[in-house]
Amino acid sequence: MRFWLGASFVDTDQFLELARAAERCGFDTLTLSDHLFYADFASPYPYSRSGRPRWDARTHWPDVWVTIGAMAAVTTTLRFSPNVYIAPARDLFTVAKQVSTAAVLSKDRVTFGVGVGWCKEEFVGTGQDFHTRGRRLDAMLPTLRSLWAGETVALDGLPELSISPTPDRPIPVFVGGDSDAALRRAARLGDGWIGNRIYTEEQFDVVLTTLRGHLAESGRSEPFDIIAPLAVMPDADTYRRFAAKGVTGTMAAPWWLATPEEKARYGEGTLDLKIATMERFAEEVIAKL
Repeated sequence: MRFWLGASFVDTDQFLELARAAERCGFDTLTLSDHLFYADFASPYPYSRSGRPRWDARTHWPDVWVTIGAMAAVTTTLRFSPNVYIAPARDLFTVAKQVSTAAVLSKDRVTFGVGVGWCKEEFVGTGQDFHTRGRRLDAMLPTLRSLWAGETVALDGLPELSISPTPDRPIPVFVGGDSDAALRRAARLGDGWIGNRIYTEEQFDVVLTTLRGHLAESGRSEPFDIIAPLAVMPDADTYRRFAAKGVTGTMAAPWWLATPEEKARYGEGTLDLKIATMERFAEEVIAKL
């Protein structure tokens, strides 16, 4: 079981120290989310009952790849992944160069966590078609893999082309989302799957059954990474049980479960609180697995 640190909603000036602490505490991957701007969205947010986002205009959403590049410079073993990067809201070459450069600068410590997104306004803002985003991502992923491998590709209307720099190792592609289309895409085109909500065991079992069905249909067998954010209290035995189900990693943000004593001592939202709870999680959970 590998532990991914879920660092959404973190203030930008905390990321470098958070990355250093995550590496020291034994987290495998630090993940952060991707949004381009805040507005009074007409698009319904799919992960709340109200359909409204859980954040406001003051919430930080730093550029994913700039932030990963900065964190990679102050760490040596910690991996990084967006959860998830909305690739079809960008053009192919913007995605290809950003991810490839981050992978090179981090010395192959990048996972490409990718999804189709839910916010139509962001697609309008970048001039991309929201309604074809799934089909375009399906077409984009094989081409990205070829470009990242240093291959020359042929695309309609362009001469044969390649990009540089490219990483020494293949960049793992983990597809996010739990719709049937997303799970089918993960099974067909991904090296792994990332959950996009916090799952009870019953909810996760349904997703896992569907995902394994699509893997079988695609003629694929494990190893296939499954990163599942789980609605469980942190406990080594519980994580062992999920590992037996085939979960290879889970998401944790220990400061969300800070005790009243920790909040009183370090203060709500502070970097000190985040690091103290990460250290406790490392001692009570990670060290026991």
